[in-house]
This record gives sequence, structure tokens and C-alpha cells, in this order.
Amino acid sequence: MADEQVLRAQKWVNLTYGNVPGYVRCPETGNTGWSTMNSLIMGLQHELGISPLVASFGATTYAKFAALGDIGFGWEQNRNIVSILEFGLWCKGYWAVEPGSEGWFTGVTRAAVEKIRGDMGIGGAGVINAKIARAILNMDAYVVVMGGSEKIRSIQQWLNGRYWSRSEFNIGPCDGIYSRDVQKSLMYAIQYELNLTPTGNFGPATQAGLKANTVGPGSSGIFMQLFSSACVFNEPIPRSDPSRTNVTESWNSAIQTWVTKFQAFSKLTESGRGDYQTWAQLLVSMGDPDRDATGSDTRFEITASRAKWLFDNKYRVVGRYIYDPPGSTLDKEIKPGELQTIFDAGLRVFPIYQDNARQLSDFSYTQGYQHALNAHQLASGYGFNRGTTIYFAVDYDATQEEIDGDPNGIVKYFHGVQAGLASKDKKYNHGVYGSRNVCINVTAKTSARASFVSGMSWGFSGNLGFPLPENWAFNQIKEFKVTNGADTFDLDRNVISNIDTSVSSVNDPAGPADSFITYVTRLYQLAGEYGATGTRRSELVMEYIRHKDYGDYRWNLLIGEFDTGFRDFANSKGMKVEKFFKDPFTGYSLGAEHLMATANAHLLIDHPGSLGEANGGDVGGWAGDLMTFWTDWRNSETEYPNPLDFGHAKLAVPGVTSSFSFTDFIEDADGYHIARAVRGNKTIVQAVTEHYAATGGGLRRFNNYFTQRWGNSTACKNSANYALCGTNTKIMMAQAGLITLSGAVLPNDYKLYPGGTDKVNGFCQGFVDAINARRGLESRMAATYRANHQRFLREARARAQRRQ
Repeated sequence: MADEQVLRAQKWVNLTYGNVPGYVRCPETGNTGWSTMNSLIMGLQHELGISPLVASFGATTYAKFAALGDIGFGWEQNRNIVSILEFGLWCKGYWAVEPGSEGWFTGVTRAAVEKIRGDMGIGGAGVINAKIARAILNMDAYVVVMGGSEKIRSIQQWLNGRYWSRSEFNIGPCDGIYSRDVQKSLMYAIQYELNLTPTGNFGPATQAGLKANTVGPGSSGIFMQLFSSACVFNEPIPRSDPSRTNVTESWNSAIQTWVTKFQAFSKLTESGRGDYQTWAQLLVSMGDPDRDATGSDTRFEITASRAKWLFDNKYRVVGRYIYDPPGSTLDKEIKPGELQTIFDAGLRVFPIYQDNARQLSDFSYTQGYQHALNAHQLASGYGFNRGTTIYFAVDYDATQEEIDGDPNGIVKYFHGVQAGLASKDKKYNHGVYGSRNVCINVTAKTSARASFVSGMSWGFSGNLGFPLPENWAFNQIKEFKVTNGADTFDLDRNVISNIDTSVSSVNDPAGPADSFITYVTRLYQLAGEYGATGTRRSELVMEYIRHKDYGDYRWNLLIGEFDTGFRDFANSKGMKVEKFFKDPFTGYSLGAEHLMATANAHLLIDHPGSLGEANGGDVGGWAGDLMTFWTDWRNSETEYPNPLDFGHAKLAVPGVTSSFSFTDFIEDADGYHIARAVRGNKTIVQAVTEHYAATGGGLRRFNNYFTQRWGNSTACKNSANYALCGTNTKIMMAQAGLITLSGAVLPNDYKLYPGGTDKVNGFCQGFVDAINARRGLESRMAATYRANHQRFLREARARAQRRQ
């Protein structure tokens, strides 16, 4: 929405400086942005006598402004400079002057300056010096923005307040967001406290200083504050609950618990102390490059002697390229017989696909689609098994604008990769190689299975101020030259997380879910031996798989008790609950217990006559997850005042930890489909086999789920609202168990708050948007395949004719 005061600023600066040589006019839209700030900076440079004008508050602008001294109440040396500062404050949301009084530094202006200085954390009188002027004329925010937290903002303010008067330190944002600028501020603070000249680099002197400042039991003081601040910046720890911490001046049990979980997630030694490795991992993407690592990658052929060297030096995994583009002199591609050499040495391998990939022009939807087809053909030629993850490379420091670009953009490229692999029945999953930010975005927006993080490029903007992705499989931390007798070759060291177990054989005909299908088949056979017939045999399989985690009193109330006799019978035959299996279509690990609990609930309680309602069957799946997600939002409301934004950021987003995760949503959809098939007189073996077959329902799971369960977005939203606010007995029981007992206000009661009804509606819309986002990816893949398949066939025929 346009702001009248911002529009006033834009019109004034364009009118005042529009004829100055080199000045660039800003759009007069009433919306603030860098274009407006840059125009104000160029106007300031003109007033300071600087030529040529540039869109940057650089060293010259700073020095000439500093020569003016402090600007405060009654300062009248240059009214245009005062106007520029007032308009800059306006653009940041501070009421700096009454309209018509621009150019006079009044009491209103002084109050605005005092307010922004307080928000910055520096306090003081309402005067402006060069450092504050530079902070006013940029796009940094000094209040919490969407997705930010007061906890992080308080650290930002503390850093500004403690160090802002130091010559090298710039006033940083106080928006509650961990970012590159905040990371740099923290590094400067550490270097100040180590009595070093701050550079922001993680150099030898900084490393030596941190090695001498391990924190742990008994520690207190400034280094505990800095260390715990770094911990807060790296929270939450994915796959860990609880996984948050707080700034503290003294070591305590809470920070020790958090540190131990962070070390486990990052694959560090779990010392439970703030040792050097932990400091390094918190501060830079490579962490300690000399820590233990069992993974590697290289462009060089792995010969028998090189394989032996790798194994003898504790490496167990090596990444190799399946393609080397025409004209390349690197000779990267896997050689005939090389895979067997790797396997014979006791090593595993993961495939990498890179076709240039070093600048934005290398990335578009069409290129991604073609690269996926090529990667599929090459991987199949090498015999890589169904379900293998292929890592497509982004081998440069892509900015956020380049990641989101259209038509050339990283995410667009991976949409093409996703569609191309889907057109080949999703034999292979796509992973991503790149900076932390690239990996996070590609995972969230294209469902990449795993991330291969270019951590050793710690200076990349995409690695500064971003946490290690939740789905990291390999973290590349150091490049070095191996000397193996007379042989030398380059090798990258990778820490591995085991999310991707890599490949130990090829040409295996089994699919990723085959072992789970075999497991279900065996349970179904035992259910028959137990004496069950008909649908009850399938139901017993569901009960057995879900009974450990989804067999307590709450589930008894929802769908009844599981058969303890069959549990004991199956256990006597050597069976046990298999918790996870690999989804053939995404490569993600699915929770068998949640899947079968959902299927069991939907089998016993079908959806109601009105598709806009919800019942106990839904509680066993999506509705129960949505209730816990409501509690999740209520606990995060200060960071996400708008629940729709929270839904877009957290609900079923790949690579994002939440109480309603991407895999939860898959399990909800698949459980519904399996129950529906069993209701249609198929056995659970048939249902599971057909769903997870190479061309099965998993390729269309979300579109089919949406169509069969709701049919349209209105019914979907209404059913979400009913799940949260409905009065069905089992719905209300679930609300009490999943919302009230968690300490959150029930949505019906929340509607009594100011704006509460709109927020409940926004929350429900977030659920609709989440399933539509997943449907959209499936539909784009299918539509692209249909649209492009004939074109590719025509082009192939044309090439064949030209060769003839």
C-alpha cells in the first residue's frame, strides 16, 4: 500500500535534484525501497559537493558528512540536508517532521531521532552523526519484521550499543532476522574482544583466539554472551525438540543441552562444551576444516590405488560426476569400470551432475528440464539404482534475486529438473549442490531430497547468515591435494550426515519401497494365520505398525484399541515395528507409524457427507496435524503476527522443521489413499504396492488427495475451520488434547480477540495454500511433460534426420 509521506519524499527528491547531472530519479509510487534511498543519497552527495554522484553512502560521503559535525535541534546550515534526513526517517516509518516544515530540525525531528536511536540500541540524544545518517539512508529495519524475533533483535541492539562507536563497526539492522550483516557484526565483536583489528574474516588469529576461549561449566562473561548469541542465531536445531536457547552470561544446563544437540546435528564431537569446533561451526559454513570427515568428492578418476588411499585414510564415500560438458578440459566424468573399483575398495558413491552452472545464464527452466533428461540417461547407463539422489550443481555465489529470477533463475532451473525427472517416472530424485541459501531455497520450493553444501566457500553471501540446511547430506569443508606415492590428485573433504546413505552397488532391480512392501506382505500373511479375514486382515497390519507410537489412550478414544493378541503373535514370529521407509517419488524418509495410524483412522471413519467438515478420521491425519500447527503458530505469534505468513513459511515446506512437516503431509495424503483403496476391497498389500510402484499414485498424491477429499478450495478451507472450531465430539476431544493441553487458546476462543476471526481464517487459508502449492508442483511437472514431450520427440527426429 502506498504511503503518503514516502510519496512526498519521492516527489521532493526528484523535483529538487532531477536536473543534477548523474542523478537517478526514483519511482514515485509511495512505496519505499532502495531506489528511493539511493536517490536521497545522491541528493545528499550533491549538497556535500561530491561529483560524480553514485548510489552508495561510501567513504567520501561519510567523511564529508562527518565534517559537518552532529546535526540536531535548530541546525540550519543546509536545510536540504535536513530535509533528506527527515525524508529518510519517514521512509523508515518515523514521523520526523510535520508536513510543510521540511528542512527545519524541530522538536518532532529530534523525537524521531531519539526513537530510531533507541530502536537501534545505541540510545543517546536526538542528534545525527555520519554513522547514524548512513544507517538512516539504507533499507535496514530497526523494528521486528515478519519472521524476526525479539530475542534476535535484542542481540542486534546489544551489539550496536556495545560497539557502534568503534570506527570499523557499522550500525546493524535490528529487525530480528539473522543475516549476513548480523553475522559480520558478531565476528567484529569477537575480534574486538580478542583485541584484534576487526576484518570480519575467520583468519588464523581469530581461530587461535577462539581455541583459547572454550566455554563450558563455570564460564561467564563476555565470551559466554557472544557464544550464546551465536547459538541463538543458529536456532532452531532441525530434527530436535526442544531446540531453542537464550543469551546468557553464565554457562547453564539449558545451553549445554542445546550445544549437545547442535553438535549432533552438525556431526561434531558431542562434547557438550563450546569448544573450538563448535565456535567455528556456529560462525562459518566450513566450520573447522580439519575435523574428522568420512566423505569426499573429486573430479579425478578413482583408480584402485586412489580408492585404497581413501579407505586407509578413513574416507568411506566419494562423490563423482556423471557428466562432463563438451569443450571441458577437466575430464570429470566417471570412467568405465570405475564404480566397481570404488565398491571393491569398500567405498560408496554419490552422483553429481554439473553442466557449467557457474553463472545465472546457465540456469533456466528449459535447461533444467534438458539436464534432468540427460542426467537420467547417464545415471541409468551407469546402472544407478532407482531412488538414487543426483546432485545438480549451482557452482557460484547466487544472490537471492538470482535464486528467485525468471526466466533465468535457480529455482526455475530446479523446477525444470523436477519435471524432467518426473517425466521419466521419477526413477531418480534431485538433490542440490550450492551455498546454504541456495540449498534452503531449492529444497523449500522444489522439494529437493538432500543438500550438498559448498561449505568451504565460507565467504559466499549465500553462506553468511544462513544456518546449515535441515536436509544437508554432505558439507564440503576443505579442498586439498592428495599425495599418494608418485600420484597426486585434488580432493574435497565432506562431512556426511547419513541422510543420503549414497550407493554401494548398481543395477539393483529393487525399488526404494520394496522392503517396506515385503514387510507389509509378511504382516498380512501373519494376519491370515492369526485367523483374520477380509478387510480385518488389512486393518490388523495397520494396527500393528502404528501400535507403539499411536496406540495410547488418545488413539483408543479416537479409533479404538489395537489388537494386543495379534501384536504378540506377530512379535513371536520375529516381527517388529519398522519405523521408516524411503518414498520412491521424493526420496524422503516416511514414517510408517504415522502413515498407518492415518490409514487406520480413515479406514474406520470415512470423511463426512459434507466435504467442508471434518471428523475423527481426519484427526488421525491432516486435522490432528493442523491442530498441533495451531499451537505452533500461537507460540510464534510475535515472529509471525499474520498466521497466513506462518503457514507459507512453515506448513509442509520441504527442509523446514515444524509440527506439520512436508513428510507429515505426504503421510497424511498416502494414509488417506491407502485407506480408500482398502475400503474399495483391495488388500493393504495391493494398496501399498500400487501406491509406491514406479508409476503409482505417489506421482499424483496431492492432486488426488485434494480432489477426492475436498474437491475445491472452499471445501478445503471450511474443513480446516471445522477441524479447529467444530463441535463434533471427537473433534472437540482432539482440540482439548492437542491444543488446550499444550497451553494454547482454542481457535473459537481466539475469535473473541480483536481481529481473531480474520486470523483464524488466515490460518485456514495457509492450509489450503500449502496443499495447493504441493499440487501445483505436481501439475507443473505433468503439464510440462505433456507440453514438451512431443516437442522433444520432434527435435530428436530432426537430429536423427540430419545425421542421416
